[in-house]
Amino acid sequence: MSGHYYSERPDVKSDPKSWTFTLRNHEFKFTSDSGVFSKKEVDFGSRLLIEEFVFPGVDGDCLDVGCGYGPIGLAIAKENPGRRVLMVDVNERALELSEENAKKNGISNIEVRKSSLFENVQESSFAAILSNPPIRAGKKVVHQLFEESFDKLQADGELWIVIQKKQGAPSAIEKLQSVFMEVETVSKSKGYYIIRAIKR
Repeated sequence: MSGHYYSERPDVKSDPKSWTFTLRNHEFKFTSDSGVFSKKEVDFGSRLLIEEFVFPGVDGDCLDVGCGYGPIGLAIAKENPGRRVLMVDVNERALELSEENAKKNGISNIEVRKSSLFENVQESSFAAILSNPPIRAGKKVVHQLFEESFDKLQADGELWIVIQKKQGAPSAIEKLQSVFMEVETVSKSKGYYIIRAIKR
């Protein structure tokens, strides 16, 4: 079965859907598709992460891990054109949509790259890493994301994630606290936690 959103090549039939959505006071036109996470709207968790995110005080690029069709990376790139945003995903259909959505919204300070987590990310001085982690891929994958994020951040860089309480937010916080010196829950809404971990 390769119809899930963390497949390289989803085998479900393409059925694209487009819509307009406002994020961080900017209006975006998005297209998503079958076999990509969240096909008909910007999902609540990603929306919450986008709206709560605060750019860190350090200069540098941002990284969106598991970018899907691109709402997180594109929203922060649009707001801060002086920063480059690298957007990675393993799903080839999602990557094509991210490229398409960037062009549609006139956003050029991004790079879309195929990568399973950090496999094809050589850079290691990001100011911020954001992720709506692929919970369905399993705890091992999510914990790997946390550990490798620490290595890819510069000093005082920040990891921002969204995770539902029922999908393991408390254990995610525990794991993050074993990797990062400073971890805080920025907000909670409808069972979703926005968690920030800072590399000191």
